[in-house]
Amino acid sequence: METERMIEDTIPPQVTSLTCLDSGVRPAPSSAAYAAERDACLNFFSRWNETDQVEFVEQLLARMCHYQHGHINAYLKPMLQRDFISMLPKKGLDHVAENILSYLDASSLCAAELVCREWQRVISEGMLWKKLVERKVRTDSLWRGLAERRGWIQYLFKPKPGCQHPSHSFYRQLYPKIIQDIRSIEDNWRMGRHNLQRINCRSENSKGVYCLQYDDNKIVSGLRDNTIKIWDRKTLQCVKELQGHTGSVLCLQYDERAIISGSSDSTVRVWDVNTGEMLNTLIHHCEAVLHLRFCNGMMVTCSKDRSIAVWDMTSTTEILLRRVLVGHRAAVNVVDFDEKYIVSASGDRTIKVWNTSSCEFVRTLNGHKRGIACLQYRDRLVVSGSSDNTIRLWDIECGQCIRVLEGHEELVRCIRFDNKRIVSGAYDGKIKVWDLPAALDVRTPHQDLCLRTLVEHTGRVFRLQFDEFQIVSSSHDDTILVWDFLNYGGASPRDGAAGAAGAAAGALPRPRSPDAPLPRPRTPDHDRDLYD
Repeated sequence: METERMIEDTIPPQVTSLTCLDSGVRPAPSSAAYAAERDACLNFFSRWNETDQVEFVEQLLARMCHYQHGHINAYLKPMLQRDFISMLPKKGLDHVAENILSYLDASSLCAAELVCREWQRVISEGMLWKKLVERKVRTDSLWRGLAERRGWIQYLFKPKPGCQHPSHSFYRQLYPKIIQDIRSIEDNWRMGRHNLQRINCRSENSKGVYCLQYDDNKIVSGLRDNTIKIWDRKTLQCVKELQGHTGSVLCLQYDERAIISGSSDSTVRVWDVNTGEMLNTLIHHCEAVLHLRFCNGMMVTCSKDRSIAVWDMTSTTEILLRRVLVGHRAAVNVVDFDEKYIVSASGDRTIKVWNTSSCEFVRTLNGHKRGIACLQYRDRLVVSGSSDNTIRLWDIECGQCIRVLEGHEELVRCIRFDNKRIVSGAYDGKIKVWDLPAALDVRTPHQDLCLRTLVEHTGRVFRLQFDEFQIVSSSHDDTILVWDFLNYGGASPRDGAAGAAGAAAGALPRPRSPDAPLPRPRTPDHDRDLYD
């Protein structure tokens, strides 16, 4: 009978009784009567159909005690295990086994290699470690960035014509090296270990670097001398200067086509990102344009005139005003948006939320005790920095303040966050790195939230951006600093090429102590009145 054959085929030879399982020795029958009764029961059992057999076993198990159930469980466990890979036909179905094992994470894949030679063969011939690394690179920006910066991305995905990828052992050895690299980067962030590059932007008329954005090839900065300067990432030299604004360049953003900048001359200007040619000038605001954001054919600008302008962008030369949002009672210092909400912050101490599609007002977030200088919004989270020296985390849907971060000694001027950390810069000249998951957990003590304070700027920190490997910041001290957490070599911070030129002229300041007072600005700051 089928059931009987299955039982006979799967009973391990070393386990033949429900008792004395540890010794593996079969006990002698209690009596000849027991043996005869047992054989009779088995004879009856073999005559029944499968449904009756199952019903009989259920009745039998119901009459046993808990101790006996434990023996039954130990007896059945090896019988229920199946080596699904070894049971597949030897030829033609390896791809099925590879596909199943390709869903394993690294620790499970390590364990699978140790099961037997057949599993190890499938993992090796299927290049499953290579596929695991490729999956990480596709789905994780940290892995993607590391692959590009370390150069091992050339060994992933489809090889170039005429080239072959390394063997499985290469990827087996590569994976733990990547993990160690990632751990080193995280340790560098937590310990504040970095290599420092310095761009000296000082010129005859420069009195500060108000805004910036960067990629792997360039840094684009807006200066108080009315210019936009583009710097080469490798040489740290200025490769292009855009002139046209008649006031300080207070904000900018660029993509693959255009740079869009806002100025204290009340205009928004559009520039060709490759040639530097001015393509368009938008005149709407009647006072300084303090911040702007654009994405997916839409741009939002805000101004010292207390208004927010929403623009439709068909092209770089066709940008039309859609709606003007009013409601703030002081200068609107910063805006951010996605497909659901526009979020604005003002010197009137409030954050206002607007519907992106209809431009209708939704709610106000109240809590800061002085004017708000900066914010970032993503998903449900808003993080804001204020002239009250604090950072607040908000749930945009309910308007509740989740956490207040304290530590800066002066106005918090710039703030950015990702999934792991918040980075803030302030008028005390300090950049602070905060643990975002810990900040979102109300049980975490306040003293555990700030991971590191970075002190190199000798003036107010105006703007910063960061990614998994670096922070790029700008300051009233006329410098742009690149804090590199990837390539830390244990040496003291080094200056870049442009900074070295300034050092030769005796212009570069020395790093200051975290407790040292910040030197007073050389000139009054144009935005002193915006945040209160």
